[in-house]
Amino acid sequence: MIVSSMPSAILLIHSPDRKGLIAAVSDFLYKHGANVLHADQHRDNDLGLFFMRVEWDLQDFDLDQQALRRLFAPIAESFEMQWRLEYQTTRPAMAIFVSKYLHCLLDLLHRHQSGDLDCSIPLIISNHEDARAHAEFYGIPFHCIPTTAGNKGQAERDHLELLAANGVSLIVLARYMQVLSPAFVTQYPQRIINVHHSFLPAFSGARPYHAALQRGVKLIGATSHYVTDVLDEGPIIEQDVTRVSHRDQLDDLVRKGRDLERTVLGRAVAWHLERRILCYGNKTVVFD
Repeated sequence: MIVSSMPSAILLIHSPDRKGLIAAVSDFLYKHGANVLHADQHRDNDLGLFFMRVEWDLQDFDLDQQALRRLFAPIAESFEMQWRLEYQTTRPAMAIFVSKYLHCLLDLLHRHQSGDLDCSIPLIISNHEDARAHAEFYGIPFHCIPTTAGNKGQAERDHLELLAANGVSLIVLARYMQVLSPAFVTQYPQRIINVHHSFLPAFSGARPYHAALQRGVKLIGATSHYVTDVLDEGPIIEQDVTRVSHRDQLDDLVRKGRDLERTVLGRAVAWHLERRILCYGNKTVVFD
């Protein structure tokens, strides 16, 4: 989907399903001059929950952010809403973490240069030197912080210091082959996106292609998800699969899988930047 170039605001809503909820939101926006650009809804029938994303043009809208929050709060309270207000004019700063596999990093850098990812990339962090030349080619500061079991705590403190100094609001793990500690993850809730090289929950862990080959699967996949303190268990954002056969060896699975990894990570990052994802429990709603 092409994102509108005009300044816009986005309201993301999660609440118990109630009659009149859509009408209340629509009436509020209409009364203050909003021109709705896009609206999407979803209902979880099992839980009786309602989800909504509405985006509107700010050109004739008569409320600033502070007034909008103050005036919309009573409506939100009356419907027991959990809600989030975002502005597309706010351009997030995204940090990329990478190890030695560079295909996802290069895809993200190309998407960013092409204008497909509406963010800044103030730094790339790695535990190896392999990506330095590519970071320099794209003019992005590169920080190599070797990480071992003995220095992991200090390395993560160095990471957090760099992230804070650069105002980073989104971290993307582009095949970063280190497990982040719970203390690190809690600093960026639902703001760390990882790509895992299998169709989760199948073949979690470090060697999924080896496990898939041994199991003789006919489909392999890749998964992009938010990171939580439980390895490979975070809310899933995007997945894709491709067919394999008994003729495919380990190198074939790795090669085919890398195409999937690039695709699912690129989509997930773009959707996050476009404010299209709403988390609840350990699931996501990804709005059209």
